[in-house]
Amino acid sequence: MLFIKQCVKYGVAALVLAVLALAVWMVIFMIRPLPMASETIGLQIPAGASVRGIADQLVAAGVLTEPYSFLLTVKVTGSGGQLQAGDYALNTPLQVMSLIDILKHGTFDQFKLQLIEGKTFADFRQKLAQMPGIRHDTVMLSDSELMQQISGQAMHPEGWFFPDTYFLDAQSSDADLYKRAYQKMAQHLSAAWEARETGLPYRSMYEALVMASIVEKETGVEEERPQIAGVFINRLRKGMRLQTDPTVIYGMGTRYRGNITKKDLLTDTPYNTYTRSGLPPTPIALPGLASIQAALHPAKTNALYFVANGQGRHVFTSSLDAHNQAVRAYQLKKH
Repeated sequence: MLFIKQCVKYGVAALVLAVLALAVWMVIFMIRPLPMASETIGLQIPAGASVRGIADQLVAAGVLTEPYSFLLTVKVTGSGGQLQAGDYALNTPLQVMSLIDILKHGTFDQFKLQLIEGKTFADFRQKLAQMPGIRHDTVMLSDSELMQQISGQAMHPEGWFFPDTYFLDAQSSDADLYKRAYQKMAQHLSAAWEARETGLPYRSMYEALVMASIVEKETGVEEERPQIAGVFINRLRKGMRLQTDPTVIYGMGTRYRGNITKKDLLTDTPYNTYTRSGLPPTPIALPGLASIQAALHPAKTNALYFVANGQGRHVFTSSLDAHNQAVRAYQLKKH
């Protein structure tokens, strides 16, 4: 009988300790910032999503590292039936109770901007300037002043903003988005540069960014990008001019009206790779990650030329004679 009483006594004590430990753990989980994978994370919860489905989405998006603590918190607070569908922009620092409160009340006064690969900085700046619902704190700054504010350097802005989908809170500053897009590009470019193929003819990481922008403008076919980069790398190594139309068009600026002529190809500008050797002085567009990777891991090829085949792809050749034949086959026959 005494033995049973002692078992009950110790069992109750163990249960009390377990409950206290769980309570302490819950308090710690509720007050500490969530381990979000980035400063701002966009989340789209579909109508009819279960609490477990929402928890799994939060893990997949990088808001949580595991779903169970969130599920337990929702259970304890009785919030399960109150979480709403919608588009959310979650910003650090964020605690679990703040997260639940956001999901309960449906924060819909947030805005989305999609920065597309191949667009220019001028396109980006115009699009952001026209975006409603945010503060336009940088519209009176020159490009150089803007770059000085967000990067600490008064440099040329082209190419330095990573194409992605960005979410902004209502009345947030446009400067915040510029800074996030710049930092994201700097991180991706730096990581890709560290893992680059050896022996590439770039004098700096910036030259790789310039090449990536050219690759981005030359093809929209992802699997072609290493081949395009391989051609330009071969031409650089041989001292051949790149002779790429997108650089000429960029150098024309507002003079470009959708058509490029022989006169344009012969008119010298700092970006005319028909009249000047080497890479242009700056990027010519905002390259995506696939083009950055292509510039730093070009295909091993003998090709020195390529021509559009009229079906969205290119034909690659290694001699001028073969290239001229391809031009006659795929370009001149159209006229």
